[in-house]
Amino acid sequence: MLSNHESVELLQETIKKLLLYCKENTWSGYDPYDGLNSRLFNAIPFTKNKSCRLVFIQVMKRLPINLRPIMLVPKDQNPKGLALFASALLKLSDLGLANAYDASFVLNRLIELRSPNKKYFCWGYNFNWQSRGFLIPKFEPNIICTTFAGEALLDTYKKDKNTTYLDMAKSAGKFLLDGLNISKISDEELCFSYTPLDKGMVHNANLMGAAFLARLYHITNEKIFLEYAVKAVKFSINRQNPDGSWVYGESPLQSWIDNFHTGYNLIALNRFCQYTGMNDFKKNIKKGLDFYHNHFFTDDCKAGYYHNRVYPIDIHSISQSIITLIELKALNRTNIELALCVCKWGIKNMCSSGGFFYYQKRRFYKNRISYMRWSQAWMLYALASLMNEIKND
Repeated sequence: MLSNHESVELLQETIKKLLLYCKENTWSGYDPYDGLNSRLFNAIPFTKNKSCRLVFIQVMKRLPINLRPIMLVPKDQNPKGLALFASALLKLSDLGLANAYDASFVLNRLIELRSPNKKYFCWGYNFNWQSRGFLIPKFEPNIICTTFAGEALLDTYKKDKNTTYLDMAKSAGKFLLDGLNISKISDEELCFSYTPLDKGMVHNANLMGAAFLARLYHITNEKIFLEYAVKAVKFSINRQNPDGSWVYGESPLQSWIDNFHTGYNLIALNRFCQYTGMNDFKKNIKKGLDFYHNHFFTDDCKAGYYHNRVYPIDIHSISQSIITLIELKALNRTNIELALCVCKWGIKNMCSSGGFFYYQKRRFYKNRISYMRWSQAWMLYALASLMNEIKND
């Protein structure tokens, strides 16, 4: 294990290189799911066929060779990625490792990319997205992008007390209440949909929405945010498995259990408790964290994707593991040591000489494609969180 001094040096050097890479690329890049942005694919008749769209997205996502330049997929800024960059840059500017101007620039760009022609501030992905059921248009708002953007706005408000950002975040919260399809299971339970176009019940989306609303309540004391948050948390808590895990969602096709969505759930529940002062669900968080420790890490600190097998090792699993372990450090004294070990493995095995992080390591090969949101934004936020933890310990 690295000493504290060696850890700081390694993190500073890695952050410096990654930050330079992201700035030089103007926070723009490719995404695992951006295949339908292909000008070439959209020029042929197959774009009208749902199955063809699904296959094309998966081929572009899974191939270790990047066909995007050939298929004329442009590098672009992703709202969720910008939100992560903004929050990471705020942390790094406090540590003297980034310019506060960069955080302001990225946040303003995020605000510009809000979903157009909507009543509330809300955000969606910068590409068309074909699910198994229907096509979600580019920039159609969803709970995940909107929640991350809202959190970045609240992070900025916390720092400079500019109420403009708080008003935008409150508007994003109202989008969750009025703009999504809410499944009201009972008087005590509800679940937010992913988009205004579906009625799916996905636990990480539901819980992250609840945590964001709880934070808004903590700041504004507006009880409507709390009422919805409590009911959403109860829905997902009541569907936690006896071993502490959650499946991804309630559809039979969403029965997998993976690293980063489990991490989302745990962080959202922990923040909900912090913002509301309600400790009813602490035992659920502890049980979930025990499952997380026991099923997603190898003895040599590889962070697995799924709970029952190691490969693929995804950079998003590595970054989310670091973030989750730090945020829940009070519940397990080994969390920070494990987070450092996971980070060291990730830097050694997944970081390029150019400073960016690779997408995945499979059993017999690496996918070395650089994805700006999926890989670089998440790793910058994870590295900033870990550096903040070490510096302020």
